[in-house]
Amino acid sequence: MLDATNLPIGLENTRLRLLSELDADTYAAGTKDEAVRRFAHLPEPDYTPESVRRMICDEVATGLSSGTLAVLALADAETDRFVGSVVLFDVCSEAAEVGFWIHPGARGEGHAHRGLELASRFARNSGLRTLTARTLPKNKASQHCLTTAGFRETGRGVGTTPAGQREELFHYQRDLVTAAQ
Repeated sequence: MLDATNLPIGLENTRLRLLSELDADTYAAGTKDEAVRRFAHLPEPDYTPESVRRMICDEVATGLSSGTLAVLALADAETDRFVGSVVLFDVCSEAAEVGFWIHPGARGEGHAHRGLELASRFARNSGLRTLTARTLPKNKASQHCLTTAGFRETGRGVGTTPAGQREELFHYQRDLVTAAQ
């Protein structure tokens, strides 16, 4: 299970931390971006600052408390400005799936790559052994981020996204425990 006491953690100018109600406006605005809507497969069709605040107080708090879901913020380490989101879900005793999206105003700054590395550290520090991810064949940016963050492609096939849509997906996996550990 995920252990939120392992947060926040940082790498260079990116911090992985708990999602705050102060992030609600920026989070909601980021979900309006065409690329986020197309590729993030968010479970809700529309987010408002109010719905994000409710999500943080309800599903996010419950998931963190039980260790079964972590909807987290990626933030600029210097300013604490929300730059994107990392979600760990479908958590079991040894594995979880990771999803991520970057706010359009913060793209190209390396936050996605560092966010995946931080998510991997958080999962490993929580006792997990494996992270998985899925992405659409057309999402080249996500594929690149995943492979440069140590994930390897494990297969392709039709599956159901977190938004409940049936899509052709590329599957990835990153082993968090090496033989040397």
